Amino acid sequence: MENGKKKFRLFDAVLMSVVVILVVESAAPAAAIGTSQFFWWIFLLVMFFLPYGLISSELGTTYAGDGGLYDWVKKAFGPRWGGRLAWLYWINYPIWMASLAVLFAQVAGTILKLKFNTLTSIIIQLVFVWFVVIVGNKPASESKWIMNLAAFAKIFTILSLAILGIYVAMTRGVANDLSPHNFLPQMNISSLSNLSIIIFNFLGFEVVATMADDMDDPKKQIPKAIIYGGILIAFFYLLSAFGMSAAVPTDKLSASSGLLDSFILMIGNMNWFVVIIGILFLYILVSEMVSWALGVNYVADYAAKDHVLPNIFGKEDKNNMPIGTGYINGIVATILVVSAPFIPNQDIFWAFFSLNVVALLLSYTMMFPAFLKLRKTDPNQERPFKVPGGKVMIQLMTWVPEILLFITIIFTIVPLNTGKSEMGTKIPILIGVVITLAVGEIFVRVAEHREKSLKQKENIK
Repeated sequence: MENGKKKFRLFDAVLMSVVVILVVESAAPAAAIGTSQFFWWIFLLVMFFLPYGLISSELGTTYAGDGGLYDWVKKAFGPRWGGRLAWLYWINYPIWMASLAVLFAQVAGTILKLKFNTLTSIIIQLVFVWFVVIVGNKPASESKWIMNLAAFAKIFTILSLAILGIYVAMTRGVANDLSPHNFLPQMNISSLSNLSIIIFNFLGFEVVATMADDMDDPKKQIPKAIIYGGILIAFFYLLSAFGMSAAVPTDKLSASSGLLDSFILMIGNMNWFVVIIGILFLYILVSEMVSWALGVNYVADYAAKDHVLPNIFGKEDKNNMPIGTGYINGIVATILVVSAPFIPNQDIFWAFFSLNVVALLLSYTMMFPAFLKLRKTDPNQERPFKVPGGKVMIQLMTWVPEILLFITIIFTIVPLNTGKSEMGTKIPILIGVVITLAVGEIFVRVAEHREKSLKQKENIK
């Protein structure tokens, strides 16, 4: 797209950051932590979200391009680590798509007051998956209206949740004990296992950076979009947390249908307003996947061109859109959706969602060390935006988020006792993570071997 025709403005970039990062469907799992969630929200806002946003701004404006996170890691640690990053960053997406497809069918059944049989549910989920694939293969400038509308839908949903929560708390009393000591962190297994959801809720700023080629002035727009979007996102997350805690007992929150259930519990029945919220929620689920596709597909496509992922990921259409990755997303999500009824798990949404969360968190464990190394090995590179602070502050902003990522990953996948619930929930996720890492390593090594063979043949010629 020529510079004179670029249509992705600062306003669009801010709204895109809201769409990408404000993950409405994970508000309920975070609220399930209980009243102490407020401590964790504020703690992680300061200790993770702030340094992550600043580092994303520096890397995104210094090394602008479609590769995004992959580019940064590859430049710092080489193509093999770049390939591992690209794999984890990509594989989380079709797993997440499958989890939201399951949730989409559940929410649709709730607002329509229907109990779908297995076949009907699978058909609805497949329609969701392939609609997202088709729209996600369009350029950002063509689908920006979807993201802009989704941002307003998310804001309306969050504001409604907060206002209703305050009203219910004032008229019926507060649903949970808001005594001061309950705001302190609860060091129990259930609460600590859900911390990964809060960090997951903060991720996605680098997706905005991959849209640099569609912006008029990315070196100014990216930091502003991250700062303005970050303020909005933090505000709305805290609002949703307050609304749920004030009006809905923690033990009545469901990880999958918690958001819609909260509105039903607060209002008392399935009325016209809940139906509107449900419809908006369905739209939000679709738009969320479309907005993330714009970043994930570019990264995988970019990595395939660098020969660290299979060539199919690099297939593009006449508009240079990475449709190869898009179609692979659909195929993987389809396999998961069709096989889900045969998986012995009562909450398949949570199983898929947890696996996708861990895969994404693992990919970000490479970002912070990459930032630190690039600061050291590439000191002369022009940095339009630079994370403020001296050496000690830079070290803290690198390693505190890094440690938090590893701690939350461990709490999510490693059983911390031998209880049936703990083992039954986490062992399948742990197995899924091991398989995901093993398959990714095979793909990266095969692509690496193929690239070496091609270079050897060229040298012989």
